[in-house]
Amino acid sequence: MKDKKILVIEDEESINTLLQFNLEQAGFNVLTAMDGASGLKLAQEENPDLIVLDLMLPEMDGLDVCKNLRQSQHLIPILMLTAKDDEFDKVLGLELGADDYMTKPFSPREVVARVKAILRRSEYNASTAQTQSDLEAMVVGDLKVYPENYEAFFEGEALDLTPKEFELLVYLVKNKGRVLSREQLLNAIWDYDFVGDTRIVDVHISHLREKIEQNTRKPIYIKTIRGLGYKLDGPQ
Repeated sequence: MKDKKILVIEDEESINTLLQFNLEQAGFNVLTAMDGASGLKLAQEENPDLIVLDLMLPEMDGLDVCKNLRQSQHLIPILMLTAKDDEFDKVLGLELGADDYMTKPFSPREVVARVKAILRRSEYNASTAQTQSDLEAMVVGDLKVYPENYEAFFEGEALDLTPKEFELLVYLVKNKGRVLSREQLLNAIWDYDFVGDTRIVDVHISHLREKIEQNTRKPIYIKTIRGLGYKLDGPQ
């Protein structure tokens, strides 16, 4: 984790300072911004390894920052912070491309732990891609996934996926035909428990369906197994 660059975009000075201190103590290089507009500019110029992004910001709110980064193809992992214990805000942030979220108040140590978990998962995926010798695609129907190249295609068209969407898709394809519970997917993709909050899985599954299903109400690939979880299967 040494030399990893973290960008903190948080307008409350005390929280900004606290996060910077704890992340630097953990060995990270930390950049900070106090509003959304300057934070977005820093993200585009510095290309950090991860962004800790507050939802409520002056100039440009966190949702718009997230949206702008994803629309411009920046796939930097984003840990979203929100002062609201509101399901709508969490889900909207995830739908715009955030990888993870935490609700204020939070422990700075937990933020550091979440940051490390996200980066550890990213590093594992990168090392797996570099050492994998089999360059053949994993194919399920019209879906082709190249884990080593970080590419996925559906019906010949490249899929625009966030890091977490891609990780989830790879995991589902590798476990083709198996029923996977939401808890299993949380532990496999997010690397820790969400204390029963499995909504993050449902949101990412919904994203994937929008990109690979002709009819999201009657999915052919990613199927819901009522009371159990999800299963990826090919067309019959």
